[in-house]
Amino acid sequence: MMQYAWLVPVLPLISFLILILAGTKGKKSSGILGAALTGISFIISLFVLFDRLQGETVQELYTWLTIGNIEVHVGYVVNALNALMLVIVTFVSTLVHIYSTAYMEDDDRITVFFAYLGLFTFAMLALVISPSILQLYIFWELVGLGSFLLVGFYFYKEEAKAAAKKAFIMTRIGDVGLFIGMVLLFWKTKSFDFDQIFKVIQDGQVSTGMLTLIAILIFIGAMGKSGQFPLHTWLPDAMEGPTPVSALIHAATMVAAGVYLVATSYPIFIASETALTVVAVVGGFTAIFAASIGLVQRDIKRVLAYSTVSQLGYMMLALGVGGYTASIFHLTTHAFFKALLFLAAGSVIHAVHTQDIFKMGGLRQKMKWTSTLFLIGTLAITGVPLLSGFFSKDEILAAAWSNGHYVLFIIALTAAFFTSFYMFRLFFLVFTGEEKTKGAHESPMSMVIPMSLLGVLAIFAGYINTPFFGRYLNEFLLEDVPFTITEHSHEPIWIMIVATLVSLAGITLAYSMYGSKAKKSDQEENGLFYEILLNKYYVDELYNVTIVKGMFAIGHVMYAIERFVIEGIATVVKGIVSTVGSIGSRLQSGQVQTYGFITLLGLALILLTLVVTGGYNL
Repeated sequence: MMQYAWLVPVLPLISFLILILAGTKGKKSSGILGAALTGISFIISLFVLFDRLQGETVQELYTWLTIGNIEVHVGYVVNALNALMLVIVTFVSTLVHIYSTAYMEDDDRITVFFAYLGLFTFAMLALVISPSILQLYIFWELVGLGSFLLVGFYFYKEEAKAAAKKAFIMTRIGDVGLFIGMVLLFWKTKSFDFDQIFKVIQDGQVSTGMLTLIAILIFIGAMGKSGQFPLHTWLPDAMEGPTPVSALIHAATMVAAGVYLVATSYPIFIASETALTVVAVVGGFTAIFAASIGLVQRDIKRVLAYSTVSQLGYMMLALGVGGYTASIFHLTTHAFFKALLFLAAGSVIHAVHTQDIFKMGGLRQKMKWTSTLFLIGTLAITGVPLLSGFFSKDEILAAAWSNGHYVLFIIALTAAFFTSFYMFRLFFLVFTGEEKTKGAHESPMSMVIPMSLLGVLAIFAGYINTPFFGRYLNEFLLEDVPFTITEHSHEPIWIMIVATLVSLAGITLAYSMYGSKAKKSDQEENGLFYEILLNKYYVDELYNVTIVKGMFAIGHVMYAIERFVIEGIATVVKGIVSTVGSIGSRLQSGQVQTYGFITLLGLALILLTLVVTGGYNL
């Protein structure tokens, strides 16, 4: 079945083409068509994964361009990493399609919405199976286009337009780094194909300094897509898009693309200890930075958005400390519980028509399914024992400790404490206490069923890689990787205990402050640090003062130079040419006697010159 892996991205592309040509027609059937074709892609992905479990990597390359003796290829590859990614992306996308049929049913542009979903899913799937960094880059940019269209779907809202532009521009900054890194790779290896690139690197044909530079440039590209500090500010603003879009972007597609990029090009990073350190430090800082901001946010989707940034920092930290499997494991579990949380948040918003968590409360009685499923997602992300997030977070902590990164280990533990606090703060404020909104009701089954399926996986997905039941994911991912890393199969049991205690401490603190018996004021206790966190460390304001206004200032200077210097010079030159031309045109009177007079006058002047100078000597 692996030879048909190319069909997986093609089917969502077909849904995009059909729906975009349909325009505003077929509103009721657009969701069914999109969900059906993406669902078929999911089924094919399952067969591809099962075949890959029993077989070896399959790669098909076709010559696209020939330049001298260099061939540029396109095609597809199915290895352990992307076979798993195909299943994750298609599964989450299918559930988002089904969920959206009810969530978006009253929108006049629902057909366009599902078309954009198809395009976005196609781009991500095509990126995943790319056998070369050039092909990956093409679909990398198409993923950016898809996110721009989806985030700015409510284009009549100024906030949505600004968020879409911000996401597009900030991710382009990272993409420049990826592009330069790709060019340098081609310069040094004479190939875009990952296999050939890795072979040249392993043969020692590229210097360590150059590999460090290339790896950091590639990581800059990943920072943009995965919202790593300082290119993270677009990701919370992307909440202006429809909630199903938030679930898709923040769970399994765009933000996961950055982690996937580092993972799929990991042999380049393995060759540079400096590059790995950069990845680990940036990831660790992002994890605790975003988690601290999430402590005080009032918007339900923004709390989850900063949670996503923090969890992505966790994944990057894992890759930086050598926890390749730990990072992919957390990417897998995160896709399920974060999609669940966003869809459950959408269910709440759909019922109460507000995103301010202090205007919610007491929804547990009116929305039993949603509250239970949201609680499952919350328990999973906080790392409560025996749920999926518990096992994957434990892997990351163990990787950091076992490889001697003790400071990053403490940072990761602190971020885990913050996560458990702000997630249960969110749960208690929304679902417990006094009911503040009237008329809330449970969402339709077309929204509840996708959430329920994700809830099951949020509980049990972690069992694919545990010290108790077998490290199946670890064995699967490492059996054909083109590099050697040390995976610690027996981490200290105390790490698991400490992580559990930290999570429980965060839950306890949240309950004492926001539990059912606690006072839930619309205003939390203010203070300097609270204001700093609420305003997200003023990073956006800093960018506005320095970069945005700085670029405007440069633009005004360049305009002045163009207006008064360049155009001034052009005006002077134009005047001179026009004057000379005008004088010349007056001389061209068309009268023969005038031409004869000028000729005689010129001859006289020549003779006078010869007489005065004494003639011309040969």
